[in-house]
Formats: sequence, structure tokens, C-alpha cells
Amino acid sequence: MLPLRLRDFIEDEDGWLYAVAAYDNTDRVGCILRYIPDPGGERVDRSGTRYQKLDFGPAFQLIKEKKPQYLDIIHRVPPTDVKRVFKPEIELAAIASRDSRVRKLMKIFSVPASLMGCTGSLLCGLEIESSDIDFIVYGREWLVARERLISAVKSGHLEPMSEELWKTVYRKRKPDISFDDFILHEKRKWNRGQIEGTYFDLLYSRGYEEIRSETSVKGEVLGPMTIEALITDATFAYDNPAVYSVFHEKISQVLSFTHTYSGQAIRGEMIQARGICERHGDEYWLIVGTTREAKGEYIRSITLLEQER
Repeated sequence: MLPLRLRDFIEDEDGWLYAVAAYDNTDRVGCILRYIPDPGGERVDRSGTRYQKLDFGPAFQLIKEKKPQYLDIIHRVPPTDVKRVFKPEIELAAIASRDSRVRKLMKIFSVPASLMGCTGSLLCGLEIESSDIDFIVYGREWLVARERLISAVKSGHLEPMSEELWKTVYRKRKPDISFDDFILHEKRKWNRGQIEGTYFDLLYSRGYEEIRSETSVKGEVLGPMTIEALITDATFAYDNPAVYSVFHEKISQVLSFTHTYSGQAIRGEMIQARGICERHGDEYWLIVGTTREAKGEYIRSITLLEQER
């Protein structure tokens, strides 16, 4: 059986659907509750069961009230409680058979089918007309797919994101940086796009051979901190969490748990970052995205901003 990894989905014994949000899933699956059966829900799966989609806050509250044994930094579901696993790469063919936009993206990215997938509502068969496309490419092939996305937009085979869509993304993300700074960082990432008027993310997840055994645990919280530091390694800048190794007198890593700041800076750039400092053994990490909207927390590339001034 293939190991669970980031962006898979699982279903528990009550039909609750969770997005896998971690790589350390052997003892308990690290995930976030996303959908629950609800006769009044607007989402309907292929069998006719109705579901309600839950935002981050209500999901944690429901787990706290109904399944407190799952409560942790994220939700932690014992493997014995997992009724079904949804694998994006395995379900991709079925998704593509009913969605022409997904078929088009597969052709544009043109990487092996086993290294592509869709997550979110499409994976669970709960998409609605307004649903975005959460497209995944695994491992090193993600860089290949991104280059092909750039080429498709520049050649006119894929429309560029409209100004209105950029504003929609900004309002949805609610970053603690200005719109101009947000756009400046986002437009060089090439991890978002628009197809036939529909927004899509080009998401990264590690290949199975890249999954390491480290456990996601909360360190000793030392409080808010703002730093300026040099990026020394951004290999996993598009992962979740995004990981930036830095040269700094105290902080060794900056981790972002919000997609807003994935790919925010590259190796060799100076950044300014504000978040919560945690002690992990002999190391100190700066955590960005300690709340859903990451108010008061951010990562900015000083190098990029200075180049544009």
C-alpha cells in the first residue's frame, strides 16, 4: 500500500473527509477536516450523498466537540479509523474524464501521469461550478510543469490571470503585505493560473522517494519575532510547510504554514520575516502562519523589492 502523503484525502468511519496535511502519517494521519455529510449541504457526491464544506475554524471546533481524540496542532486520525483513502494520482484519470480543463492542464504540463493529480473537491467528487482546480505535480517534475505553464501562457495557449482574479486571490488570502508587494512576489512564482476562466493552483508535493520520517511537532513557543536573514536553501519552498534555511544569528529555518508565502523567496535573497519563534532542540525556527489568516505574520523578499524600486 502506498504511504499517505500531503494532499491525499481520507474518509473516516462517519464519512467525514479530511485533507492530509503532513508526511508523518504512520502512527496517526495528520490532516484537516474539510467535508462532512449534511442533508442540507450544497455538495453532492456521485452516490447522491450531500456534504457541507468546512472552513478552518469550524472544522477545529467540530473536532473539539465531537472527536476530541483527534485534536492536535492539526487533526490526527488513527489508521484504524480510516475507511477510505483518496489518492490524487490514482483518481486523476477519472477526474479528467469528466473535466476538459483538467485534461487540458495534463496536456500542458506533460509529465508522467503517475506524477500528476488533483486534490480538493475534484478528488472527492464534490466539485461545484465555482470550484477551483487544485492540480498537483509531484517531486522534481513540479519544476518541469512550472516551466511548461510559463511557456503556455507566453505562447497564448493558456490565458494569463486577469487583474480581477489577482484581486480575488488577494482578498481570499488576506496577506499582511500590500497588494503591490503581493503581486510582485506572486507573478514570479508561476504556481497559479487561469483556464477557461477558472482559477487553478499548481501545487507541489514530495515524491514517495522524498518522504522523510521527521515528525511535525510544535516546539517551545518563545513569542513574536521579526528578522532579516539570507536564504541559504529553498529546495522545499513550495512544500507545506514551505521551508527556508537561513543564515541568521539565531534562526536556522523559516517555515510557512500558509500557501500565501510558499515560494516567496529564492536562494541567495535577503528576506524580512515576522512570525512566532519556536525552540526545536538546539535550533530556533521562525514559524509563519500560526493562524489561518496569519495576521501580523509575513515573508517579504527584500532583494526582490529593492530590485523593483
